[in-house]
Amino acid sequence: MIKVCVTCGTSYDDPESTLNNCAICEEERQYVPVDGQKWTNIGDLSAHHANKWTQHEAGLLSLKTVPAFAINQRAFLLQTPEGNLLWDCIAHLDEATLRIIEALGGLTGIAISHPHYYTRMQDWAAAFNAPVWLHADDREWIQRDSPAIQLWQGDSLQLTPEVNLIRMGGHFAGGTVLHWHKGDGVLLAGDIIQVTPGADRVSFMWSYPNLLPLPAAEVATMADKAKQLKFDRLYGAFEGQDIRARAGEIVTCSAEKYIACLSGTQPC
Repeated sequence: MIKVCVTCGTSYDDPESTLNNCAICEEERQYVPVDGQKWTNIGDLSAHHANKWTQHEAGLLSLKTVPAFAINQRAFLLQTPEGNLLWDCIAHLDEATLRIIEALGGLTGIAISHPHYYTRMQDWAAAFNAPVWLHADDREWIQRDSPAIQLWQGDSLQLTPEVNLIRMGGHFAGGTVLHWHKGDGVLLAGDIIQVTPGADRVSFMWSYPNLLPLPAAEVATMADKAKQLKFDRLYGAFEGQDIRARAGEIVTCSAEKYIACLSGTQPC
């Protein structure tokens, strides 16, 4: 039996129905709710939720579960000449989603920014016969084995001539963003780089729910990596987190402000 954590969406094999603890939520980058750990299953999830699709620009769509479930992130489908790629993952995979993706040509691969969004990646991979690329630095957070999981190492991995995975670190050691060489460039950032509510700044955190920041040196390293990438647009983990112009400049300026606040060189 597959159990799904209601708080974070991570899935577990629990054939004996004895599982009580979510390893992802009990680690201090996530949280266990005040009223305790809760679980659901795939059938109940499908009975009460659906996936909403949005097209952001040619060749880029997102999908998220409604009503909101777990962390409430969205996933993205990139349409490239080499096939469709899924960026990040959500826990709800229903028949409508299967049919839509199949009609669009299926998936040639899945890449995920960090462990909070692993969710049911094993089931998505099996449904579309697609590999899942995860950074090896985060291997300890994989809760279900799958032959589809492909661990990569280093600071970058080229998936297609126009798509690269970049290890940014920060939120997790293997924290990854996706760089799409399309037009002036697109960065799919998950919440490795977090877009703020006004969609005109970004921030960087070690733990978002527990409001624990990253060290200035780590943010500087992330900003340096971002400067090496050409991107005008940036899409974050959550609905509405779309920076549609000057995204590279915004990341650089936001990092400088963050570091200044930590160092006390500017009032914040």
